[in-house]
Amino acid sequence: MWMSTPDRYGLVARLLHWGMALLLVALFVLGWWATELSYYDPLYRIIPDLHRSLGIVAAVLIVLRLLWWLVDRRPDPAPGASRWMVLAARAGHGLLYLCMILLPISGYLMSTADGRPVSVFGLFEVPALLPASSGREEWTGMLHYYLGYGGAWLVLLHVAAALKHQFIDRDDTLRKMIG
Repeated sequence: MWMSTPDRYGLVARLLHWGMALLLVALFVLGWWATELSYYDPLYRIIPDLHRSLGIVAAVLIVLRLLWWLVDRRPDPAPGASRWMVLAARAGHGLLYLCMILLPISGYLMSTADGRPVSVFGLFEVPALLPASSGREEWTGMLHYYLGYGGAWLVLLHVAAALKHQFIDRDDTLRKMIG
């Protein structure tokens, strides 16, 4: 039940997957919204602070997800899946994980470029590990922007592949993650 089997993902893997999926969608929407706010908007401070706090949560979840990935097995590929399909799935998952790792790092480096810590829901602060640096906010901001949009496209591709497996191939791939 907790661990994955050859036929299904376990409860922990499914909770991490769907929790991260919801969190990534929320972060994308909040990040997009934050870039559209004017200085005089009442939400000018609230939305970016919420985005940063949820970004820290995402960083913790991806670390937990990677640790779980090391100890939990993955279900076998769908019967009849071609070698290229298995390799494409691995490459797609690898790129998704890379984005999920680099996005919080780039966001953290951008947010702490002035040397101030990141407040997490006003409960505690994550300190700036690097000294204040002019210019870091710009290049990490651009990296964060492109990783965010690239990651969003990867998520859409991931969803499209899952739907293809469900409705065209009619195999068990999507059910492995739904439970």
